[in-house]
Amino acid sequence: MAKPLRDPIRALGLMSGTSLDGIDVAMITTDGEEVVERGPSQTTPYPSEFRNKLRQTLADAVGMTARDQRPGCLAEVERELTERHAEAVKVFLAKNAIKSSTIDVAGFHGQTVLHRPRDRLTVQLGDGPGLAKLLGIDVVYDLRAADIAAGGQGAPLVPVYHRALAEFDEAPIAFLNIGGVANVTWVGSDGSLIAFDTGPGNAQIDDFVAARTGQAFDRDGALSASGKADTKTVARFLQQAYFKLPPPKSLDRGAMAIDIPSSMSTADGAATLAVCAALAVDKARDWFPERSKSWIVCGGGRHNVGVMQSLSAALMIKPQTAEAVGLNGDSMEAEAWAYLAVRSLRGLPISFPMTTGVPTPMTGGVLARGRV
Repeated sequence: MAKPLRDPIRALGLMSGTSLDGIDVAMITTDGEEVVERGPSQTTPYPSEFRNKLRQTLADAVGMTARDQRPGCLAEVERELTERHAEAVKVFLAKNAIKSSTIDVAGFHGQTVLHRPRDRLTVQLGDGPGLAKLLGIDVVYDLRAADIAAGGQGAPLVPVYHRALAEFDEAPIAFLNIGGVANVTWVGSDGSLIAFDTGPGNAQIDDFVAARTGQAFDRDGALSASGKADTKTVARFLQQAYFKLPPPKSLDRGAMAIDIPSSMSTADGAATLAVCAALAVDKARDWFPERSKSWIVCGGGRHNVGVMQSLSAALMIKPQTAEAVGLNGDSMEAEAWAYLAVRSLRGLPISFPMTTGVPTPMTGGVLARGRV
């Protein structure tokens, strides 16, 4: 029987991930601790022209040395990004007949354009106070900054939500999110957490397919599943120093670049990138105290047949999609941002020594008032 919520808070989570594919909105009711009641969710895809703008922000952000800098197109795109989030929320509320006055808080991730934890620098575009004003809802934003300032990796932050969802009779259990970058959370039977970025996820496949075909991504993994991976390219990839670094550790979207020769077919190139992503996950298991009894996969990568087939072969265990265990793999990160916003309001920790590398468990986030 589910435990009753203590002073429940109704929260929205807003996520725009490194895949640059759109805005996920999800609602949960939670006390910020063990119990979660999951509500409706929605994805608003970005039009191709805005995706191109987001790609340009990644290039324009490369030389940034401070979080408040907005070189190139960043200021303009930040404004549009914030407005698009506000519109997505308004559509979500109208579609689900939810009054904005019944929402206590929204957790706003923004769009990561630079992540260099070694320099104590992470940059997420998004105007938290501006969004709060547009929605008339309190907004918690900038959830990574305090962790980075304290010497943490600033990522991943979702693990504490994974722990809230975990069925402990199935632990140890691994939650794998395959977004632009892939990350894993290992949950022990005692609730202990280990989490880190495993390596590339969808981003390099998407960018490669876009460059070769003009399509935004490898739809359903049709190319990845039909091609043959190049063993020499995969072997070179597996020699990267990142795999020898102990967690916690995290990656920028453009890290761990994999060079696909121009002579390689598009299908073989996509298959090679899919195998690299899967074998990076396999290497992540070296850092687990115990092998996981099961793997739950969320994020867009679970729709890529080539990635999932490669993952099954690498792990020698068939991973389950989030939907197979009653969860929503598309909205999980957005749900997590709602959960983190509630924890932030209550001063509860959102990052931990074995998830981001901070010295002690710590909270984070900045509150922007949308209501007077």
